[in-house]
Amino acid sequence: MNRQAKAVAGAALVLLGAYLMLQQGTEVGPGQIFAHFWPSLFVIPLGILFHWMYFSLMGRKATGLLIPGGILVSAGLVCQFAMLLDNWAYIWPGFILAVAFGLWEFYWFGSRNRWLLIPINILLVLGLLFGAVFSISALTSSLNSLFPYAALVCILLGSFLLLKRSRAEH
Repeated sequence: MNRQAKAVAGAALVLLGAYLMLQQGTEVGPGQIFAHFWPSLFVIPLGILFHWMYFSLMGRKATGLLIPGGILVSAGLVCQFAMLLDNWAYIWPGFILAVAFGLWEFYWFGSRNRWLLIPINILLVLGLLFGAVFSISALTSSLNSLFPYAALVCILLGSFLLLKRSRAEH
């Protein structure tokens, strides 16, 4: 078994093991495995194929292959994380970042046309902004159970500030 095949088999076994650990107590069959790992089975390998075609077969004359390759690999990773963590509602800004990554690869390995940086940066900022907003909203929604304690801390801190005399008042 060559080095690349060992790496692919190892990564597949790690993902399968993680999935089986997360699914303890439930029935696991080929349907569930296929349903949870479809990005790793179809989307990511197709993106890797585009990269392989560019780097080993066609070279500099086919830099356009990097756009769909970068988008597919990035979107596949986003989909895989969303499938494993079941958080599609919060991870969708990753698709905007996937397009930015595909364009960035085209810029980096291509002719470095500086005008390409405009859409790359717009997509990057939008993806990061939406990602931050949705991450903060997810975090605050999970912190709702701590709301009574936060209210108590605010009341105590406010009372301390109101009752504390400054040294200048003495």
